[in-house]
Amino acid sequence: GNGWIGQWLEPAGIKVAYTPIGIVVALTFIGLPFVVRTLEPVLRDAEKELEEAAASLGATRWQTVTRVILPAVLPALVTGFALAFARGVGEYGSVIFIAGNLPYVSEIAPLLIIIKLEEFQYGGAAAVAVAMLVISFALLLLINALQAWSNRHKQRSAGAPTLPHPVLQGATS
Repeated sequence: GNGWIGQWLEPAGIKVAYTPIGIVVALTFIGLPFVVRTLEPVLRDAEKELEEAAASLGATRWQTVTRVILPAVLPALVTGFALAFARGVGEYGSVIFIAGNLPYVSEIAPLLIIIKLEEFQYGGAAAVAVAMLVISFALLLLINALQAWSNRHKQRSAGAPTLPHPVLQGATS
């Protein structure tokens, strides 16, 4: 409770050091620059006219964000989170420093691998490493699928204008 943040949070009953919250704080601190660095150029290059057009058509600020800005930055956002995740999976130093290595509380996979290797439990170390690899690969596939969906959605939106559905016009065919 004598750190910069802990002195304010601990009296409120929120403990950061040596808890899973500490792990989240450490990984957020480590990964956020990757998200910001991928989003910043996209936001800077975003066409202000699109936001102005949405506003002139009567869109609320929330509609502008969700229907104009978010679709434009979604690929960069997903890429930033993928980079942050990849960095966080192998993070070792900052997490150990903030969260320690308390069994069943703040253990992290990279440290578990090192412990198993030091105990000559090569099978256990390999099992943890393979589990990390499989989870990372599954998330990579999910991220790629999300980016492919985003690209299809963007191409569909940028293509020829779609005609309204006949049912919506009241026509019967």
